Amino acid sequence: MMDAARQFVQFYLDNGYLFLSGFAVTIILCVLGTIGSIIFGFIVYLFSTIPGPFAKGVYGIYLDCIRGTPLLILLFLLYYAAPQIGVLLSAYTAGVLGLVIYGSAYFAEIFRTGFESIPRGHIEAAQAVCLSPKDTIFHIKLPEMARLVIPHIFNMTIVLVKESAVLSIITIPELTKVTISVVDTTFTVVEPYLAAAVLYWAFVEIIARVGRLSERMLNRRYGGLTST
Repeated sequence: MMDAARQFVQFYLDNGYLFLSGFAVTIILCVLGTIGSIIFGFIVYLFSTIPGPFAKGVYGIYLDCIRGTPLLILLFLLYYAAPQIGVLLSAYTAGVLGLVIYGSAYFAEIFRTGFESIPRGHIEAAQAVCLSPKDTIFHIKLPEMARLVIPHIFNMTIVLVKESAVLSIITIPELTKVTISVVDTTFTVVEPYLAAAVLYWAFVEIIARVGRLSERMLNRRYGGLTST
C-alpha cells in the first residue's frame, strides 16, 4: 500500500509540470475563444436587428449551420481543409477561430433573447421622461440585458471549456493532448486522467463561482429595474 502511494505521488512529481503547461494552454485558448465568441456573437446579433428579411434570413442560416455542425468538423475545415484553398492557419489560430465561430452562434441567441426579454413598458417609460436613445441604451437596456443574460454567458463559457478538449485533435498541446501523451509515454491511465479531470473541474468551478457572484452583484444593483 505504501509503495503504491509513493508511486502515485512520484508520478505527479515527475509529470506535474506537463499537466500544468497543458492547463495553461487550455486557459489561454478558452479565454481568447470566449472573449472572441462574445464580441463576434454580439456583432452577429446586431446584424440580425437590421430591418428587412435579408438580415434575418442570413442570421437564421448562420445559426442553423454553426449550431448544427460539431466543433470537431469546424476544426477539420479550418486546419486541414482550408490549406487546400490557400488559407494556412496555425493550430492555435485554427483552434481559437473554431471556438469563436462555434460559440458566437450561441452567444448571438443569448443576446437576442436578453434584449427581447426587456419589458416594453420600461422602454416606453424611458421615452416618457425624455431619455435620449443613448441614455436609454446605457441606463435601461444594457443593465437589464446584462442581468438577464449573465447566467447564460457563464454557462456557455463552461461549455466552451469542455469543448476545448477537442482541440487536441489538431495537435494543440492543451490539457487533453498532454494527458494523452503522458498516458502513451508512462503506460499509466488512472493518474493522468485523474489529473486532467481535477484540473478541468477546478477551472469550471471557478467560472461557475464567478458567474454566481456576478449574477448576485447585478441583481443587487439592477434587480429593481426588471421588477413588475
